[in-house]
Amino acid sequence: QLQLVESGGGLVQPGGSLRLSCAASGFTLDYYAIGWFRQAPGKEREGVSCISSSDGSTYYADSVKGRFTISRDNAKNTVYLQMNSLKPEDTAVYYCNATRCDYVAVDLAFGSWGQGTQVTVSS
Repeated sequence: QLQLVESGGGLVQPGGSLRLSCAASGFTLDYYAIGWFRQAPGKEREGVSCISSSDGSTYYADSVKGRFTISRDNAKNTVYLQMNSLKPEDTAVYYCNATRCDYVAVDLAFGSWGQGTQVTVSS
């Protein structure tokens, strides 16, 4: 079973930064493309970004392009999401999951969903 654990969320002011981590348990991340997804209150879960397993190609939702950066450290079995210039509309629970990474979409994810990590952007 592919189990991923998200961490790094918190409360940040608009314009601030956070780095989320997605750690794998019981399997090696190297072989999987990993995506970040988020769900805001009252909204459907949406894709944010993904990174391929083969060549490290990355994809971003238009709403986060230029502000978020996804990366992976296979030695640490972890994928990161660096979030800069945060906006109130980025407030959501953020999840990571194994996914196809042809583009960013929730329906491409195929692992189990974890608890997520809450990101709140507010002054």
